[in-house]
Amino acid sequence: MIIFQNLKFWKNKGHYMNDLKWSNYDFTKIPYDEIVKVGQRTLLYRDLFTVSWLLGRFCNYRCSYCWPYARSDKKDHRPTELCLSTIDEIKRQARGNGFNSFHFSLSGGEPTFHPGYLAILDHLGDDVSNTNYTSVHMTSNCSRNMKWFEEYVKKVAPFHRASITASYHREHVNTQEKREQFADKLCFVQEHDVQVTINQVMVPEWFDELYEESLYFHNRGINVTLKPQSDPTASRVVEGYSKEMLDKLYNGMPQRGFTEVKNKYVSRPKPQFQLPPTTVSKNMEKVPAHFQVEFEDNKGKKWYMDQAERFNAFNFNRFKGWNCNSGYQGIIIREPDGSIKRSYSCDDKPLGNIETGFKLFDKPQMCITKSCVSSADSKIPKEKVNGINL
Repeated sequence: MIIFQNLKFWKNKGHYMNDLKWSNYDFTKIPYDEIVKVGQRTLLYRDLFTVSWLLGRFCNYRCSYCWPYARSDKKDHRPTELCLSTIDEIKRQARGNGFNSFHFSLSGGEPTFHPGYLAILDHLGDDVSNTNYTSVHMTSNCSRNMKWFEEYVKKVAPFHRASITASYHREHVNTQEKREQFADKLCFVQEHDVQVTINQVMVPEWFDELYEESLYFHNRGINVTLKPQSDPTASRVVEGYSKEMLDKLYNGMPQRGFTEVKNKYVSRPKPQFQLPPTTVSKNMEKVPAHFQVEFEDNKGKKWYMDQAERFNAFNFNRFKGWNCNSGYQGIIIREPDGSIKRSYSCDDKPLGNIETGFKLFDKPQMCITKSCVSSADSKIPKEKVNGINL
């Protein structure tokens, strides 16, 4: 179903389109073949250690395009106390390597169904004052009711930053009333200084409908990232996109600024140090603050992108032979086996297990994997060795 036929409809409904400005930055102009360094800026310029944690594969949705290994009907969550002790051990080892800023990204499955989810946020929040910076991120289908989100915003108030990637699934959020409820929850958390981006998987068969639905969310004041659908290996974009579709995927929706202007209720602590300003070209043109990914080409010129989720659209995900900070500056914890790995993509031996223990790398390691299958892996700092890919 098409939600609306043209933009005038939303003007008549009081939704204003005059601030809808497409980005001045054309991501197709980034010389991907000439890039020698890449990373998320918070990882490049802070003593930041990242943890990407799949708290379990249980999900209350059954999306037709979901990869079979990414979800389960079984509630396979680890005990809450084990999760809390694992957090403490991660921090102990990371601090031994010189990191005292932390980012925890919690996902699933659907992570909000972990029985100890809010307790995990409490535990992380209790240690914020002992760190230089702590942020927490959630990837969720946001199917929990408004009462749950009222508790959530209280739990994330102590952090330097809190954010949500809201996965929109039109097979389940399939009426205008449900879309409005979905947006209402996201607008609510933005008023409590939670950064929000809707992750929109642009299934080719529904592309036009999804694009118009994305415009609805955008005009509710919510950022939307248009993401191409990947094949089951998560390494290639599926076929079926027209040139017009690909053009929209390359540059995506215009990204709105951060939610400070929407924040009504939360005063967050200030981090111990700020990121350096972002500039491009000789005229020192400022890059929007939400451009989080920094590239450096073989001439020393820097380029920027809003999110690493765009990498796959440009097939910029092959880093074999590069030095990579995964396992040293970040780890992932995944189910159903509880393994702790340097990344989702890496094929080498795990660093350990949540049940039996683990050991972090003490320096960057060479990538031995054909391609990064996750944006969480792609944005970990990497540097090309001797200017070649293996």
